[in-house]
Amino acid sequence: MQSHVSALAESRGNDVWLRDRAGDEFTEWTWGQAQDEVCAVAAWLEKKYGKGQANIALLSRNRAHWVMADLAIMSSGNATVPLFTTLAVGPAEYILDFTDAKAIFVGESENWDGVRKVLPDGIDIITLPGATVDEPHVRWEDMLEECAGQRPSHEAHSDDLISIVFTSGTTGVPKGVMQNHDSFLCPMKRARDYFSMRKQPRFLSYLPLSHIAERQLVIVQSIIYEGTITFNESLQTLLRDMHDTRPNYFFGAPRVWEQLQQGVLASFGSQEAMDQAMAANAEAVAKGVREKLGLDEADYLLTAAAPTPPALLKWYHSLGLNLMEGFGQTEIMAVACCREGESKVGSIGKVVPEVELKITDEDELCFRAEGPAVGYYKMPEKTAETFIDGWVHTGDKGYMDDEGFLFITGRVKDYFKTIQGKYVAPVPIENDFSKNEWTEQTCLLGRGYSKTVMVAVLSEIAQQQDEKKVVDALRDRIASINKSVDHHARIGALILAKEPWTIENEVLTPTLKIRREEVEKRFGERARDLAHEAAVKGELLVEWMH
Repeated sequence: MQSHVSALAESRGNDVWLRDRAGDEFTEWTWGQAQDEVCAVAAWLEKKYGKGQANIALLSRNRAHWVMADLAIMSSGNATVPLFTTLAVGPAEYILDFTDAKAIFVGESENWDGVRKVLPDGIDIITLPGATVDEPHVRWEDMLEECAGQRPSHEAHSDDLISIVFTSGTTGVPKGVMQNHDSFLCPMKRARDYFSMRKQPRFLSYLPLSHIAERQLVIVQSIIYEGTITFNESLQTLLRDMHDTRPNYFFGAPRVWEQLQQGVLASFGSQEAMDQAMAANAEAVAKGVREKLGLDEADYLLTAAAPTPPALLKWYHSLGLNLMEGFGQTEIMAVACCREGESKVGSIGKVVPEVELKITDEDELCFRAEGPAVGYYKMPEKTAETFIDGWVHTGDKGYMDDEGFLFITGRVKDYFKTIQGKYVAPVPIENDFSKNEWTEQTCLLGRGYSKTVMVAVLSEIAQQQDEKKVVDALRDRIASINKSVDHHARIGALILAKEPWTIENEVLTPTLKIRREEVEKRFGERARDLAHEAAVKGELLVEWMH
């Protein structure tokens, strides 16, 4: 990684690589300036902690110094342990203790007040520029002053441990996925051979850098393609920053694309009003939406990290925005993806060249390719369950159609049996239900129930409509679904909630995946009662939670 940056510092030293934003002000770092800071800090870390002997945590919002700190840690021969800024205190304490973190870089982070109380004894605190802490600490500026002009002596090797990335975990204890230089670079080199991205593209970094997807799809790709990264100021300014940056490449989890869609619909007033505008002048409306979103110069739009409802893909396609689904995991990235002219709605695409696929008798997808993760940190048994003879067992169930397109039907652990003892795959049913304009988030419950129960969060537009109008439309949607699924999977009840599922209320993981067990905890008791009542009455029950 660092050798690539060093080469660019030589060839493009005066060109801008990283851009921070605060209001209307930008602070920029050229390749040469970033390289100088990285090397000085790496030299300081090497003197303090040695080479390959320390795990160093990194807690900050996305910013240029997040990237520089990450590169400095790996350049010193040590390993970065990134922490989500939304991480609860319990998991943060576990990760810091489990990895025996020697130091922690701290920037702006909403959870710092909690994390600071559970720091391990003896851990060193290093502040990024602009960050303030009450505890004794070393400043980034101090390291630059002490080691200005110095370079670390560590010589990197492809199998060096450079990061331990903890999965956010929808269930169970977080697992630390060990990454080396190969597992960072090989997947993105595969992607380079698969796509023809323009030279020196513009990127916008807004999803957590503590997640492997943002780190690889933005940071690593910016190095491979010699691009420029602008860091989003906050989620509240995302639309402004998208519009001003006009990224050539943009990645978003399905939840992000749903929120952008809801914002567009709110500007029209309803889907019906937007449809009328499109009927009058579809080209002008679509162009206006693309410009408003800042996606009018985007070459590639990617959606991944969770199932994307087909209806959402079709909605964006109608605006000339072709979202390409892709698939990868922290354990093995960039293994399947759609591409321009070769996609199918609902499919994660075809297997990328140089990647092998096998599907087990239980329909689990397994991949083998150059550059998988090394395994799970200090978890040999879990490693042995997932990494078998070079194959990474993904935990996702799916199938391949006759044209080679892959489809995911859900997580192995998400399948459940109703009281009839037959399995239900929730994801296809949730995707089908999402073909409506009234709900934003959905989760199908039913483990041990008499009937399955759909729990859905109402959109802001729906909450402003007549209740009967919304309920009637959703009843029709469910009636259509129930005609197409097996009897034991039919939806018996619908619970409509107003409070969005968020990271803050812990229904979403930091990577915006729904924690099904949390939905079960919140709605399960009532859902189970409604399922029983629906089975007795033989009719669909709807409960609007006020």
